[in-house]
This record gives sequence, structure tokens and C-alpha cells, in this order.
Amino acid sequence: QKHHNPNLKTSTMQSLPCSLLYAAFTLMTSVIASETFSLPPLPYAYTALEPMISKRTLEIHHDKHHAKYVLTMNSLITGTELEGESLEHVMKESYGTNTAIFNNAAQSWNHAFYWNCMTPQNGGGEPPSGTQLAKMIDASFGSFADFRKEFATAGNTAFGSGWAWLVYNDESKK
Repeated sequence: QKHHNPNLKTSTMQSLPCSLLYAAFTLMTSVIASETFSLPPLPYAYTALEPMISKRTLEIHHDKHHAKYVLTMNSLITGTELEGESLEHVMKESYGTNTAIFNNAAQSWNHAFYWNCMTPQNGGGEPPSGTQLAKMIDASFGSFADFRKEFATAGNTAFGSGWAWLVYNDESKK
């Protein structure tokens, strides 16, 4: 479910070709009356991803872990020039200048995106052979197995271990 946010400022992120990216960003930048960010609801029931991800795992990861990033970010920006700004603005302005704000804002965004990238129906696994996605992965990485190795390495070596994105660049066509 998308929420319109009148405080959302035009940005380069909006031009990315991933509609999920924009939907998750729009959900996460939902500002409530107190000018703080709110935890977006899961886009599916807590049991929807079972048996791959349990109800209890989602309850802990969403309701406690993700919520803590949002709560901490709100406490760090309250009373600053970042209060009331879009989440993207908070990330841009804090990058390289305030690690605590940046990390909590970025993890808030990452989690909102993460929830919207999973689906209870027909999700996950290797793309079917011959599809455009499979061809692009093969062209860029050599094979799906090689992509998986690189993707796992990227996710396991960055802050917030486990976070990595596969993104298509319109300019380079990769």
C-alpha cells in the first residue's frame, strides 16, 4: 500500500527504474503529525512467509529490530534541522557527518525496502532460464552461481551485514 507524502522532495532516487524501491521509500518517508518517522506496517501477514521465515522471526525483526532503528533515528533528529525532512534528505545530510544518524536512517530505509522485496507468492529462487533477468545476470556475472557468490560476499562484508542490492543502471545497461 502506497502512502502519498507531501513532504517528499523530488530526488534522484525517484528516477531509479525499480518501482519497489520507490514504493518502499514512500512508505518509509511517511511523516506523522509529530514530525517523526513511523514504522511502516508489513505489506503481508506475519505468517505469510512461512515456512521460509517464521511468524516469530518477522515479529522480532520488524516489531523490535526495525522499530529500534526508527525510534533511535527519531531521537537523534528531534530538535535538529533534520527533523521533519524526508528520510532521503536525512540520509544525504548525515552521510559522512553523523554516523549514528546516517546508520539508523539508512537501516530504517533498508528494512522498509526489504519487507517490500519479499512476496508470499512465487518469490525467490533462480530466475527462469532464458528470461531477460537471467540473461543480464549471466552477462554481468558469468552465471547465477557466480552472482550468488558475489552477492553473498557483498552482503556479508558491509555495515548491516546481509544487506546487498542488485540494481540495474539505465546508463550502463548493467
